[in-house]
Amino acid sequence: MRAWLTLTLTTGIGPVLARRLITVTGSPQSAAEASVNELRHVEGIGAHRASAIHKALIEARNQVDDEIARVNARADTRVICPDDADYPYLLKSLNDAPLVLYVHGTTEPRDLNAIAIVGSRKCSFYGREQAERFGALLAGAGCTVVSGGARGVDSAAHRGAMSATNGRTIAVLGSGLDVPYPPENAGLFESIARRGCVMSEFPLGTPPAKENFPRRNRVVSGMSRGVLVIEADERSGALITARQAIEDHDRPVMAIPGRVDNPQSAGPHKLLREGAILVTRVEHVLEAVGALDASLPDLPLFDSPVNVLTQKATQVLSAVQQNIVDALSSEPSSIDALMDRTSLEAHVITRELTLLSLRGFARRIDGAGFVRGAQ
Repeated sequence: MRAWLTLTLTTGIGPVLARRLITVTGSPQSAAEASVNELRHVEGIGAHRASAIHKALIEARNQVDDEIARVNARADTRVICPDDADYPYLLKSLNDAPLVLYVHGTTEPRDLNAIAIVGSRKCSFYGREQAERFGALLAGAGCTVVSGGARGVDSAAHRGAMSATNGRTIAVLGSGLDVPYPPENAGLFESIARRGCVMSEFPLGTPPAKENFPRRNRVVSGMSRGVLVIEADERSGALITARQAIEDHDRPVMAIPGRVDNPQSAGPHKLLREGAILVTRVEHVLEAVGALDASLPDLPLFDSPVNVLTQKATQVLSAVQQNIVDALSSEPSSIDALMDRTSLEAHVITRELTLLSLRGFARRIDGAGFVRGAQ
C-alpha cells in the first residue's frame, strides 16, 4: 500500500503514467523508488521530465507516513489499492483506474453488482422522485447503488437506496474524504458510510476543484455494471459519465424519459436517440446489465451472499432466496402458491423471483407461474 500511496502523492504522475512506470520497473515498490535513469525510459516522462519526477517521488515518500497517520486518525477510514481483495473488481481492469481509494465505511462482495444512477443537480420533483424510486428498487433487488454524492439526482438515489431493507449505496467524491462536497451533504455521507461507503481517489485535504469531477465520474462508471441517467441537460456531467461508460468501459447506458418541455430531459432524450436503453421499470435495468461474462479472469469467489451471475463463481443464495427456490419445482407455481409454501409476502417473492430468474435459479412460464431453473 505504501508504494501505491507514494505514486498517488507524486506530483506529475497520474494513474496511466504510474502504470507505465510500474511496467518499466517491474512492481509498484520499484516504481516508487525509480531512479532518474529508469524514469527516462518511461513514455510520457522521458529525459526532460525525469529529474523533476524523481524529485517529486522523493518528496512523496517523505509524505506517506503523515498521510497514513491522517487516515488512521479518521474513524472507519482506510486506504485500499489494486493489490487488495476488496478493491472494486470491475474498476481494477481499467487503464486509468485509481492507484488508491480512500474508503470511509465498508465494501462488500455484492458491490460487484453496482449500478450507477446519475443526473442533474437541478432536478425536478419528477427527477428526484424517480431517482429515489429506482435507488430503492435496485437496492432491494440486491444491487449496490453508486452515485457521485452531488445535489439533486445523486443525493436522491443514495437516499432511495438506504430506504430499502439492507440496501447499500456508495458515494464517490471529487474531493478528499475530509472535505465533503457539497458541504450540506456531510450528514448524508455519514449515513451512507453506515450503509455502504464513501470513497475518493483524492488525498485527504483535496478541495473540490472543477477538474476533479470528470475523474470522479470515471470511477462511478468504472465500478458499475451499468449507468442509469435520470434528468440532465446536454452539458451535464452525467452525460460525461454516460460517454465514459459506453466508450471507455463498455458498460450499458440506460435513460429514463422525461417531460419534453423540461430542459433537464434533453440529456436522457439525446442518449435515447443515440441508442441508450429506455427504462421505465427496474426489470429493464436488471435485464440490461445481464450476467457477468463467464470468461472474466480471476473472478473472485465469495462466501457471503452475492448476485454473481457466472458459471465460474460459487452461486450463494440468501436465506429468503433459498426458501423460494426450495418451494419451486418442475411444475409451475403461482405467487399465491409460493406465499403459502414460504410464508413470505407477495412483494418479497416478486422481487426475489426477478433476481432469481436473471441468475437462472427460476424460470417464468407465461400464464402459468414459475418453475425451478437449471442451476
